[in-house]
Amino acid sequence: MPAINSGDTSWVLISSALVLFMTPGLALFYGGMTRRKNVLNTIMSSFFIAGLGSILWVLIGYSLSFSGDTGGIIGDFKWVLFNGVGWDPNAAYAATIPHILFATFQMMFAVITPALITGALVERMKFSVLIVFITAWSLIVYYPLAHMLWGGGFLSQLGAVDFAGGNVVHISSGVSALVAAIILGKRKGHGMASYHPHNIPIVVLGAAILWFGWFGFNGGSALAANGLAAHAFLTTNTSAAAALLSWMAIEKITQGKFTVLGAATGCVVGLVAITPAAGFIPVWAAIITGLLVSPLCYFGVTVLKKKFGYDDALDAFGCHGIGGIWGGIATGLFTQTSINSYAKWDGLVFGNTHLFFAELAAIGTTIVLAAVGTAAILFVIKLFTPLRVTAKEEAEGLDISQHGESAYPSFMGMD
Repeated sequence: MPAINSGDTSWVLISSALVLFMTPGLALFYGGMTRRKNVLNTIMSSFFIAGLGSILWVLIGYSLSFSGDTGGIIGDFKWVLFNGVGWDPNAAYAATIPHILFATFQMMFAVITPALITGALVERMKFSVLIVFITAWSLIVYYPLAHMLWGGGFLSQLGAVDFAGGNVVHISSGVSALVAAIILGKRKGHGMASYHPHNIPIVVLGAAILWFGWFGFNGGSALAANGLAAHAFLTTNTSAAAALLSWMAIEKITQGKFTVLGAATGCVVGLVAITPAAGFIPVWAAIITGLLVSPLCYFGVTVLKKKFGYDDALDAFGCHGIGGIWGGIATGLFTQTSINSYAKWDGLVFGNTHLFFAELAAIGTTIVLAAVGTAAILFVIKLFTPLRVTAKEEAEGLDISQHGESAYPSFMGMD
C-alpha cells in the first residue's frame, strides 16, 4: 500500500480550498459586469452551484468520472455516494494522498466549470431552468469529458493531456455557453448604451480572487508538493501577467486608453490559456501562451460576437472557449516530456507531431460533445417550460423577479 505524504496532503487540501474559493470569485467577476437590477441573480447563478455541484459529485459524479470504464466514454457506479472512497491512497490517480482527498480536489473543478457557462446567460434565463440545465449538463457533458481525459477514457488512451482542465473545464463551458446563448436569444434592447458594467471594482476583486485561486487550480493539479507544482505555479502566474500586459497594449492601440476592465479580462484569459499546459511547457512558452491569448480573445469578443450577433453577455465563449482552445493548441506545441513524463511525446516545436494531433482530437471531441449535449438539454427543457423569464420580469430585473431581493435598494427602478 502506498504511503501517505503529509506535505502532499497538506498542499492538495489547501489547493482544494483555493479552487472552491474561485467560484465566489467568479460570481463577483460576473456580477460586477451586469446591471444593478441583475447583480444578485448573476452572483447566485454561480454561487448556488457550489451546493448543487458538490452534492451531485458525491452522489454520482465522481464515480461516473473516475471509476471503471465503459467504452472509453464514462465510468461506472462503483464509487456512488463515495462508497469505497477512503483514506488510503489510490495509486492509479495519486499515490501519496488519501483517495478521498483526490476526489474532493476534483469536486471543486466540477463545481466551477458549469458556473463559467452562466456568464453567457445572465439577465434573461429563468433560475429554475438554470438549476435543471446545470444538473443535466454535469451528467451529460462534464462527467464524460472528465472521464475521457482524466479517468482513463479514450482521449487519455490516445495520448492527449490536459493538466488542469483546458478541455474539461474551459472549452466545454465556453462552447456550451455559446450554444446556450444562441438558443436562449438576445437580451431585450441588446446593444443599447445602457448595457455596461455597473461596478468595475467588484469585477477586479473577482479577477484577483480567480488569480489567487488559480494557483491551487493549476499548482494543485500536480497532486503533490513538489517541483512540478512549483513549475505549474510559476507558468500560471507568468501567462496571466503576459496576457494582462498584452490586453492592455491592444486596448491602447485600438482605443487609445488602458481600461481596468480590460486588464482584469486579460489576466483571466491568460489563466485560462495556461490551464491545460501549466505542468507540461517551459516557462518561456508560458510567456508566448499569455501574449497570444489576449489578441485571440479580444478578436472574439469585439469582432466575432459583433459579426455573428450572438449575445454572449459576459463573453464566456470569447474568454473561456477561445482561450481554452488556444491553450490546448499551445500544449500540443510546447510540451516537453522532460518537464512531465506523463506526456508521451514532446510538442510540435520540438519536432514531434503525435501530441499535437492528439490535442486537436481532444479539442474537437470536446467541442462536439459540449455543443450537441447543450443543445439537446435545452431543447428538451424547452418542451416543458420556457427558457426565459417574461418580458415584464426581464424589464423589472431578475433580482426582484427571481429572488425578491435587491442589491441596491436605493436604485430600485433603475438599471
